[in-house]
Amino acid sequence: MDITKRKITKIAREVSKFTVRTLRAEGVGPGEFDVLHAIRQNPGITQVGVCRITGFDKGAVARQTASLEAKGYLRREANPADGRSRCLYATAQAERLKSSKAAVETQFYDWLLAPLTEPERAEFARVLDVLYQRCKAESKAGFPNVAAALKEGTSDGEYAEEEIL
Repeated sequence: MDITKRKITKIAREVSKFTVRTLRAEGVGPGEFDVLHAIRQNPGITQVGVCRITGFDKGAVARQTASLEAKGYLRREANPADGRSRCLYATAQAERLKSSKAAVETQFYDWLLAPLTEPERAEFARVLDVLYQRCKAESKAGFPNVAAALKEGTSDGEYAEEEIL
């Protein structure tokens, strides 16, 4: 049984809705932002690489990169390893957009946490960091524990990994 009732996911979804709405005012949609994020994290990546990371098909990535280039969020350079493809790089304008997204999310989370006392906020942040670190470690390892649990139908409390809280 999920005692969280997926509330972390639900909060993230609402923050995402607000952020997407705000970023659309700057002319960038959620798919474009995902493509731009992949490019920022992997400077010099090709469109094929963006497809692998995002899971978007070639046509969608081609449209999104063309749109982002036209808006000034990315630039293309010749790929020295392959004359047929181009390397993609985020521009300074894209970095400002990243800051803009972070600012929007920060504002939302500040509003969301406003009813909590300072000690409640500190404890919430501490526990959230524990969960984040666990999640990040699992992700970097390729999700072995979660995949095994899903495959085996492991229920609450039956995980082999030791508790961190």
